[in-house]
Amino acid sequence: MRIVSADTGGALLDREYEPIGLIATAAVLVEKPFRTASLSIVKYSNPFDYDMSGRDAIKDETLLALKLAKKVKPDVIHLDSSLGGIPVRHLDDVTIDALRISDRGKAVWHDIGKELRPIVKRFWENTGIDVLAVGKSSVAVRVAEIYAGLYSTKWGIEYALKEGAARIGLPRYMKVELKRGILRGESLDPREGGLYGEIFPEVEEPVSIEVYPNPVARTFMVVEIKV
Repeated sequence: MRIVSADTGGALLDREYEPIGLIATAAVLVEKPFRTASLSIVKYSNPFDYDMSGRDAIKDETLLALKLAKKVKPDVIHLDSSLGGIPVRHLDDVTIDALRISDRGKAVWHDIGKELRPIVKRFWENTGIDVLAVGKSSVAVRVAEIYAGLYSTKWGIEYALKEGAARIGLPRYMKVELKRGILRGESLDPREGGLYGEIFPEVEEPVSIEVYPNPVARTFMVVEIKV
């Protein structure tokens, strides 16, 4: 089974360790043994001007997953939206109203569904590949989340090289390490079977990376980068 998934994660933090805005949307191809990505791509956002309602994240994730899927032709696409695995092409207004999610979640899907549903339906008609709203139960979504954290750290390194320092909030239960030119992210949850990811940030100047718990958000780690 070959799965394409996408997730948005990693945040630029202020001095009080609160998120200013999200940084990276990652799409990944995950194959057996389902511990990491065979391929990944990224779309960066501007954390200083980011809509934290979730609309931008779902839209970016869907479109980036479709972009990767057109290239690698997976069996299925998993999105980070916990709707019980329903195909996104089925999410009309009546179906959204019947979902067991919050009124806020329904409002988000009513808004973005009008744009995304025809795109996803056309993709399914052309390829036979379904886009499922699976959410956090998908291992592939979790791998995408780890890669979003990695790419956010890469963004933070590049930001620190210009500004002198950066403080990045990672997705839940993960850590990162920069060693010999490889930026590696690993799940801190022992129940996940050793999920990890690796990217190559091509850092030419020496940087200091310190990883420690976020003091105001339990289970989240902070990456503090200094040049």
